[in-house]
Amino acid sequence: MVSVIFLAAFSLLFLPLTIYAEIICEGAYGGHLQGVAFEPNKAVYWSFTVALVKTDLDGRMLKRIDVPSHHGDLTYQHGKLYVAVNLGAFNREPGYADSWVYVYDAADLTFLSRYKVPEVVHGAGGMTFCDGHFYIVGGLPKGYKENYVYEYDAGFTFVRCHVIASGFTLMGIQTVEYHNGFFWFGCYGKPDNNPLMVTDKTFQIVATSETDFSVGIAGMTGLTFLRGVTKQDEATKMWTGSVERMKTDNAPAKGAILVFTKEM
Repeated sequence: MVSVIFLAAFSLLFLPLTIYAEIICEGAYGGHLQGVAFEPNKAVYWSFTVALVKTDLDGRMLKRIDVPSHHGDLTYQHGKLYVAVNLGAFNREPGYADSWVYVYDAADLTFLSRYKVPEVVHGAGGMTFCDGHFYIVGGLPKGYKENYVYEYDAGFTFVRCHVIASGFTLMGIQTVEYHNGFFWFGCYGKPDNNPLMVTDKTFQIVATSETDFSVGIAGMTGLTFLRGVTKQDEATKMWTGSVERMKTDNAPAKGAILVFTKEM
């Protein structure tokens, strides 16, 4: 009996870790949650506008650093964090933004390098990675009827600008994730759009959802995602963040409206 129990316990050490239905990030921060990234079976990374945070899968803080405002949505790739950063004004006509990508070592959040991305003329706000290239999204002034996705190679040489026929979305696109063969774009959704847009690789909209992923979206397996949530304490004015595991049973298809439910 003892040997059976020992073997069962030993085998558990080699099972993949399970992401809880909700992870609450330890600590409070001077800016709201801008985006999250997931390192499978190891860590969650959080961008709080003026701070980057690394936690374990229980939400316990492993590392925190202060960063220039405004650090936006981020992506994890091959041991590094890439963060869309705007040091200028958002949602303005060209000439006011100061758009960058900041790169950090995921192990301890050491700053490694930064790349200027001036093509993101309305302010860099989020980014993802697909097939060896980076894709950056950002702000949008009033009066525009489409959103823009800026493609860069692995060394951040500009490749091209893609257009999404989305109609106007308030402050453009906030978060982005390439996952399961599609691009998933989190927006505020106002005034008359669903807050989640899903496109194919040609940036044609194939589905939308009423679920709000505007402060964090990270793909896991299949049609399961981590959805960012942020709240401000009225007394301290500090912000907290969490993620909840969300799943849709419907694969993106032309004209589909995806329904997400929280996994328990």
